[in-house]
Amino acid sequence: MQMGIVGLGKMGANMTKRLLQDKHQIVAYDPNQAAVQEVHQQGAEGVSSLENLVKALKPPRTVWLMIPAGAPVDDCVKALGGLLSNGDLVIDGGNSYYKDDIRHAAELGKLGIKYMDAGVSGGVWGLQIGFCLMVGGDEADFRRVEPLLKTLAPKEGYLYCGAVGSGHFVKMVHNGIEYGLMQAYAEGFEIIEKSPYKQDMAKLSHLWNQGSVVRSWLLELAENAFTQDHDLTGIEGFVEDSGEGRWTVHQAVDAGVAAPVITLSLYNRFLSRSKNTFSNRVLAALRHQFGGHAVVKAK
Repeated sequence: MQMGIVGLGKMGANMTKRLLQDKHQIVAYDPNQAAVQEVHQQGAEGVSSLENLVKALKPPRTVWLMIPAGAPVDDCVKALGGLLSNGDLVIDGGNSYYKDDIRHAAELGKLGIKYMDAGVSGGVWGLQIGFCLMVGGDEADFRRVEPLLKTLAPKEGYLYCGAVGSGHFVKMVHNGIEYGLMQAYAEGFEIIEKSPYKQDMAKLSHLWNQGSVVRSWLLELAENAFTQDHDLTGIEGFVEDSGEGRWTVHQAVDAGVAAPVITLSLYNRFLSRSKNTFSNRVLAALRHQFGGHAVVKAK
């Protein structure tokens, strides 16, 4: 299939490369022309503007956004509304808030332009193992782009979640759960680190993945992090949050759902910005391992 991709950061570039490997025709745009040139060398058609991207696509067009949530998506959706035609489709694959999806779908719908949202998980490893995709929108549009989804995802790695907003809603909750899991691992490792029984954390992470109840991909990433830096002294325990955890907590409050683990894990990230504990260094290392998120280097 032919598709346009806007945004060639860590995720967008790897998604582009994975689609190209399966012979899809990709037209790619990013304000950073070096990023455009990189995927052009992989076989994508690189363009220098949104206008040129739309011109290069054959109707009905599909444009997938992989750009930061909030104002950048608002601006891009508005610009595409003036460039696309009736029957064209915009997919927001970034980490947008699900209520923004509902608003964007309504805005574009007045122009006859279709809209879908796709929660994407997989981080920097998605190129090799595929991206887990949670998709919301009209089911007919989902079926239309399903060949692209099959390429992007591993086997059984994509799901139609329902109406517009549902994809980003379940991805939001997914990230809230992720906060809680990471916090539990981080606290456990700090209890061990502060004990009289000194352990090789990389070997311990590996052990727990051999049939243990707590085995997981996050433990594989913990093993990677500890192998690279045994005591994680090369980074500060400064842990950012990208929004989804906050939104999950807000949703829990609105729905009257008790979510103490997710809520406290979010609050701990706030606390991390004023102290440099071992557990917070574990959290920062795990975010870097799965998502390529920046870490604050130890001084």
